[in-house]
Amino acid sequence: MPSQSNGVFAEAAFTRLASGATLNCSILVVGGSLAAYSATLTALKNNLDVCLVQPQRIVGGQFTTQALPASDDGDRLRQAANTLQLAGEQFAISKAQRNFRERMRSLQPLQGRKVDNPGGSWVSPLSVTPVVAATAMNEAIVPYLDSKKLKLIVEAEAVEVLAETPAGQPRRITGVVFRDRKRSVTFTVKASVVIEATDLGDLLEIGKIESRVGQEARSETGETILPETARPQCQQSITWNAVVEYTSLEHSSPIKAPAGYGRDLWLGAHEFIERFWTKDKRSGWQKWDFFSPFGIFRYRRLARRSPDEKAVLPGDISVINWGTSSAPDRAFCCGNDYRPGRLVGIDPEAKQLHLKRARDRTLAYLYYLQTHGLPNLKLRGDLTWTADGLALEPYIREARRGVALTTIRHEDVALTFFPNQARARCFDDTVGVGQYHYLDLHGNDEPGHVSPTGKNVIALPFTLPLTALVPKATDGLVLSSKSLGTSHITNAAYRMHPVEWAIGEASGFLATYAVWTGLPPREVATQTRHVRTLQGVLARNGIPIFWFDDVAHDDPDFEAIQVMAAAKIVRSESQEDLHFRPHAAVTRAVVCTALANLLQLEQRLPPIPSFWDVRPGGHWAYKMIETLSSHGLVAGVGYGRFAPDAPMTREQFSFLLKKATPDVYEQAFAKTPRDSQVLQRRELSRLLYSVLKHQLESDRSVIPVD
Repeated sequence: MPSQSNGVFAEAAFTRLASGATLNCSILVVGGSLAAYSATLTALKNNLDVCLVQPQRIVGGQFTTQALPASDDGDRLRQAANTLQLAGEQFAISKAQRNFRERMRSLQPLQGRKVDNPGGSWVSPLSVTPVVAATAMNEAIVPYLDSKKLKLIVEAEAVEVLAETPAGQPRRITGVVFRDRKRSVTFTVKASVVIEATDLGDLLEIGKIESRVGQEARSETGETILPETARPQCQQSITWNAVVEYTSLEHSSPIKAPAGYGRDLWLGAHEFIERFWTKDKRSGWQKWDFFSPFGIFRYRRLARRSPDEKAVLPGDISVINWGTSSAPDRAFCCGNDYRPGRLVGIDPEAKQLHLKRARDRTLAYLYYLQTHGLPNLKLRGDLTWTADGLALEPYIREARRGVALTTIRHEDVALTFFPNQARARCFDDTVGVGQYHYLDLHGNDEPGHVSPTGKNVIALPFTLPLTALVPKATDGLVLSSKSLGTSHITNAAYRMHPVEWAIGEASGFLATYAVWTGLPPREVATQTRHVRTLQGVLARNGIPIFWFDDVAHDDPDFEAIQVMAAAKIVRSESQEDLHFRPHAAVTRAVVCTALANLLQLEQRLPPIPSFWDVRPGGHWAYKMIETLSSHGLVAGVGYGRFAPDAPMTREQFSFLLKKATPDVYEQAFAKTPRDSQVLQRRELSRLLYSVLKHQLESDRSVIPVD
């Protein structure tokens, strides 16, 4: 059994290939991102053999090597349970992600007790140390390392993408050549499916795969907020995080000013600040000192001594990850965000220069803090696996993005485009959900950035389309992490920790399904029967694909409710909230509409309405009711009435379903009584899902859904 210490596996856990060697596997995951980890874990749970190749010895990306284990959670994930809604972790993330969060809480108790937020940061409802996050992640993959299902290759980088171009078909990726950075040897990994899960979209650049960099032109994405000219140099800034402890003066670690401090633009002390200022219309400016309850230290605090979340005491540990801030005494200040350069679309020498400058900026900020009244800060390299307390890698906000079958646009996410609605666009091929309350763009210093404001910057709960994971003109490759088909603007919401985990899960299941069926990801993503089957697999594994805040992922009807909503068969009663109302009654009109849509019946309208209480222009379900009536599936209640808004009973629906789908009738009602009780919304989803599964199973090219 592979062992670990301080979040790092022993050498025996890693696979080291000889120079020139070739390894074959079902799925190759490339990258050290958070999505790379969740994609790998997903495929392993489905009993496939996986090779994960990454640049560091530690898995986990944002949570670990980038030293940001304070999860950027949206409002919905933070919400508490009440009589109308569940707690956020029961519906806004998957069961697997919730288990990971619970394990981190268990590994970092506070005074012997498990608490919701071990670190007590004020920007995040869950924060722990990088070592705790790495330990939790390692525990989950240990069994697969032990069984040899997982080959974990570390300290390696991609140098060549292998491909073939069959006659009349798109180019197909078949494998990747890597260089072992420690031993300076090259080796090859070939796979049925390759997942691009690097933090900067490396495979897209190396393999010359269709991609976009930075801020696009309006003609590229169709986003009306964009100018006509692309600005690839306009990218989000990076931040080189550092983990520090609030300690006594005798135990502090003095930091030397980096060369050029106070002279070079990226090291200018005039931009640094040790206070946090807030402002509202009623009380004006409010100053928060560094160690105050809402100061910079507690902003992303990772460990604390006091059970009182607001108390900041010596011995507490935080990560310095401070972005822009306004203040009454200066126009602009931005902490250790590195804004002068970019990492994507530049030559390797320039990239290394910006990485060094980003590290130096963080050291300069720490030096500034220590010399401006905060000498009692101690760098904690034992928590970052480095000698100086800085992260192994920079925190990456934006990558080279693949040109996918679907590009997720500003118009798919922002509140502006969904007035009086609780959800953003619900893609029919959704394979995940995500939410961050606004489009959090940390622009670099390049001129020309588009910065949404007002309703244009507010992001509603959104979905992840399967076609955003598939390159437009390349087969054999699945896009993941930050390289999927988002735009520069929407990446700002899809890049957050919980969403990146969900992206990894979705890409892992797409790759798994492709291996199971022998189909290319493109065919899976573009054929409805495969999309619906895959959605069922996802939901059955506790992954939400549609936004409902009153149906938990361990609900017995979760799969049925989620897939029926994704398929536009049974959705919310109101678009103004996220409630499904599983126990609410179902009207005759709703049942007719849902069944007609599911059966895809030819629409038939009589010259004269069949029912005096269901007339064209007078009732929203007129066309569907008449269609079912013309096919001999429904009748009125007498005296020329249909009673569309009356509730339907289970017994009445059983008669209807027996007429419409006699082959599946008995199977559908196996878990639902056929009595005079009113039919519930959850029961309608359950029964109709049985019909959908029967339709899917009748096509032998689709894997069984049970």
